[in-house]
Amino acid sequence: MFTIPQYHDSNMQKSLTKTLVFQLDPDENGQQLLNDAFLESRRTYNETIRRAKHGDDWEEIREGLESDADLVNNTAQLVVQKSLGAMENYYEYDDYNQPSHTKDGAYPLRSNYEEGYNLFLEDDCIRYRISAKPYHPVKGTLHGSPDVLDQLRTAIESDAWRVGTAEAMKCNGNYELHINITHTEASVRDKQDSRTVIGVDINEDCVALAALHEDDIVNSVVIDYPEIKEERHRYFTMRKRMQNAEKLSFDRAFEQKEERFVHDQLHKVSRRVVEWVSQFDCSVIVFEDLKEMRDSIDYGTRMNRRLHSLPFRKLRDFITYKAAFQGIPSGEIKPEYTSQACSLTECEHTTRANRDKKRFKCVECGRQDHADRNAAINIAKKGLEKLNRDVPALKTLPNVRKMRRQASGCVNQPTVTHDTAIGHHADGVAGVSD
Repeated sequence: MFTIPQYHDSNMQKSLTKTLVFQLDPDENGQQLLNDAFLESRRTYNETIRRAKHGDDWEEIREGLESDADLVNNTAQLVVQKSLGAMENYYEYDDYNQPSHTKDGAYPLRSNYEEGYNLFLEDDCIRYRISAKPYHPVKGTLHGSPDVLDQLRTAIESDAWRVGTAEAMKCNGNYELHINITHTEASVRDKQDSRTVIGVDINEDCVALAALHEDDIVNSVVIDYPEIKEERHRYFTMRKRMQNAEKLSFDRAFEQKEERFVHDQLHKVSRRVVEWVSQFDCSVIVFEDLKEMRDSIDYGTRMNRRLHSLPFRKLRDFITYKAAFQGIPSGEIKPEYTSQACSLTECEHTTRANRDKKRFKCVECGRQDHADRNAAINIAKKGLEKLNRDVPALKTLPNVRKMRRQASGCVNQPTVTHDTAIGHHADGVAGVSD
């Protein structure tokens, strides 16, 4: 889990934040206090969303609910802030899935370090104190892997780290505390100093990457993750059945399982992306502008549901966050026609007819390619233009390679129909397997 890195433009420093997950061990009284606080937090969240939808002034919502909630002031403020943040994100990025004001189940308690919660170092453990309700703290010992406990201990003791907000929550019957820690001295290279532009095309079942220099394309790869699409479809089918049977509690349980599965898979995919990008010196990662992508999608109710609910932004944020820890900057370009234009310089013919699912076949020059790899190259070309660099004259392209999950582990496999080798350039005519 993570929090999006924050920039400080004066010296190009970026505060990098990661989230550490711990198990709590509250006694029976502590469990009851937390359960009551979770329900009050849920009520505060739902009421905030309901009033925001109704058109109430957001400042009035803050003042009213922060004082009305039966929570410590710090927690009430952060719950209301998170609720309004969900509405703001909906207005800015996604006009399809409006936040619900009828959440059920436990809702997390968010609080600031040394205000709503505190931590105490002992020789063999780290103890916690959470202010669940006014004048009613919950105390105990944090449990977690030795690695995350060591990271938290370092963050508490080191001036280079800052302990930030935390969320107490209940997951699968277990009580957890998710603590944000921030490295205050990590820096990210200036994008203008980059020599290699990595175009990234994020799709429903894969992410395509293409690395370009000013003089040529360097390499490309397509990383498949079909299991995310398959599992999301499976959970969607199960939830519809539960809704039809009016089993709403089961419906929410399935939704939570899906969210955890997708979250875990996206972390794995983003790690593989950053590992691949890290092989290039002075690289910058370039994405398509996600808001413009969403605004341009309108394929009917069923396809809109699938595409608008895809975790495009979450995967992008995971990649950006992990790359930043490697000092690799990120940027974005406008997405017009990246999937429809032939990426060869001497052609660049643009039409929707060029693409058929995963196959790209230019109707003008006849070149065939993996459609997502072709789009990633176009994204990288636009990234070079945005940096005011020369775009290379691409006359041939290396064979695209796919990374797939198999029983024996990750392997690289060519996706063209004839033999390939690293560094070999395709003739631009050979067919591409689906």
